Amino acid sequence: MSVASSGFSVMANLPALQVVVPMIAAPICIFLKPKGLAWAFALLVSVLAFWISVTLLQQVLADGFISYEMGGWAPPIGIEYRVDKVNAFVLLIVSAMSLIALPYARVAVDREIPADKQHLFYAAWLLCLTGMLGITITGDAFNIFVFLEIASLSTYVLIASGRDPRALTASFQYLILGTLGATFILIGVGLLYVMTGTLNIADLAERVPAVADTAPVRAAAGFLTVGIALKAALFPAHFWLPNGYAYSPSAVSVFLSATATKVSIYLLLRVQFTLFGDVSYGDFALANMLLPFALVAFVVGSTAAIFQQDIKRMLAWSSIAQIGYMIAGIGLGSVEGVTAGIVHLFNHALIKAALFMCVGAVFLRTGGVQLQQFEGLGRRMPLTMFAFVLAGLSLVGVPLTVGFVSKWYLVLAALQTGITGYFITAMILFSSLMAVIYIWRVVEVAYFRDPDPEAPRQEAPLMMLVPMYLLVIGFFWFGIDSEFTVGVAREAALQLMGIGQ
Repeated sequence: MSVASSGFSVMANLPALQVVVPMIAAPICIFLKPKGLAWAFALLVSVLAFWISVTLLQQVLADGFISYEMGGWAPPIGIEYRVDKVNAFVLLIVSAMSLIALPYARVAVDREIPADKQHLFYAAWLLCLTGMLGITITGDAFNIFVFLEIASLSTYVLIASGRDPRALTASFQYLILGTLGATFILIGVGLLYVMTGTLNIADLAERVPAVADTAPVRAAAGFLTVGIALKAALFPAHFWLPNGYAYSPSAVSVFLSATATKVSIYLLLRVQFTLFGDVSYGDFALANMLLPFALVAFVVGSTAAIFQQDIKRMLAWSSIAQIGYMIAGIGLGSVEGVTAGIVHLFNHALIKAALFMCVGAVFLRTGGVQLQQFEGLGRRMPLTMFAFVLAGLSLVGVPLTVGFVSKWYLVLAALQTGITGYFITAMILFSSLMAVIYIWRVVEVAYFRDPDPEAPRQEAPLMMLVPMYLLVIGFFWFGIDSEFTVGVAREAALQLMGIGQ
């Protein structure tokens, strides 16, 4: 379905509004200095962004893709926003996580961000949201780079905005690696333009197969894959993520863990299957070459998580292992594998956001997130720690949770590959057992050690508990009834791989 940008109907211009609304709102936040006003405005913007993403997903599920022409110039000459089943699902994830995280942020930001900087914090939040939504919805390869820079620059600010001086170092480290990744992506886009004469992704998908065996296109595939892997924190390009999550403000950890790497993995899906499905290196397709790195990420991420004393760092290393699950689905190169990877984009966003919310609530009450500060919290903060346990069970992959759904479909996809699949399955199970160990370390300290007798019993504020338990309900709801998430993910996988289109 093609939509021109000249109409005045709100419904006809939803693809543009998905990006324009938070983009215009971000600078407005700078002028909303009275306490709480910038937060309320950012929350309203996130509500609108979420409504738009839900409406777009409904439209593409019913009618197919939406092609939105910008400036009256028809693609591929003009810039196009293109919404299909793949990116509509990711738009939903990003906007939903912003909406859920912002009520939580109201309390966390008051504690961790100076009052005279909070309006600037929410401006950066909306810019980050703009960048991630733009990366996801644009149909122009160069605009991916533009929106990537918007998202990255605002992310650097968000990470560095807390009171912990180590956040500056973490932000600088991410800036260096992020700049390197963006440079690789820009080089890849430039090589594609030289070989095809177009930047429109749909047009590139038609032209790249004719030149797929040329050295510049293979080099472009390599540059884009490495650049996106840096942004997605795929092993061994993961070095920025542990510090970035550990030292950033609690609300930022929640938001980024649920969205940033998910958008990068979406971009990797788009590049691997839409652009370079016909590019191979010897007997291996480009996507298959990601599988060994994903398997190593299982072990490295989970092993490192076991030895962390800082619980935010533990969860950050856990995310590296979970990113491996998503990449493994892509690396299998089958409809079932890609389905599993896309399902886990959604499921991991719920799980990890809930876990970081719990840890942020602990920081609010105890002033730290070291393991010893969790002693006796099962009695001092029973609701928070109960949510942590439930989220931990989902991370491990206990039945009736979304974590089980993700691993079940990934194992099914792996077993279809033959003998290799048994090794992949063993690696998934081994990683899950290690997840039991590092989650149990926190549970043991919280429930089986006595609390400080002088410490008061003080639960997290309601503004933190409500979004926390909404996520808990979500990963049980979609764990018991996965028809929506798996159904959309499978349709997205079929579309990416050009099957049944």
